[in-house]
Amino acid sequence: MQTSSHSQLAGPRLAPASGRPARQLVAILHGYGADGEDLIDLGRAWQGRLPDAAFVAPDAPEKLPFEAVGGCQWFALDERSPMEYRYGAEAAQPVLDRFLDAELERLSLDGRSLALVGFSQGAMMAFQCGLRRRTPPAALIGYSGLLPGPDRLEGISTQAPVLIVHGNEDDVVPCYHSDAAATALQRVGVAVTVHQLTGLGHTIDERGMVLGGRFLERAFSPETD
Repeated sequence: MQTSSHSQLAGPRLAPASGRPARQLVAILHGYGADGEDLIDLGRAWQGRLPDAAFVAPDAPEKLPFEAVGGCQWFALDERSPMEYRYGAEAAQPVLDRFLDAELERLSLDGRSLALVGFSQGAMMAFQCGLRRRTPPAALIGYSGLLPGPDRLEGISTQAPVLIVHGNEDDVVPCYHSDAAATALQRVGVAVTVHQLTGLGHTIDERGMVLGGRFLERAFSPETD
């Protein structure tokens, strides 16, 4: 499925594996230059742990510049500077918020039934949006990403637990960004778990998938933690 406009996102969806009505929604946000199909397999990997969860992986709202080959972006990356990350994530947040609200309404779920998972630029959006939702999500997961605007966390929700997974050989988004994000979030009272995975570059491997699945299972079923 293709993105139809700036205000309306689209992408692959997975219905609950149980065949029952959805009890949770996991939104998976892809990185720069990819699309929803790139990460929907995370949902397939997690269906065994989360049989009553629906999964959606929206395509970001902007196509890459015409000189690039295919793919989408949540916001442009020209300077790759902290200011660009912050302004870009802030500008893209309302589009993502509207999409998440519509998905929750479609499934008759409240905001606490939501988890946001992002990779790279998608992790920036998961943090930007998830920390500022009117109803705090059940969990936020960031793979190989960074926290936009770490000095602008006043008034965020501190209720959603955060998992950060990063490869220690990431040469696109160096893994020191995971420490910086954890420090900033913990300073304002967010519960953060960080895993820096040995020998991993800018990608998600089996270890990361397992860590994410376990984290979501605990977040959605705190009584069994």
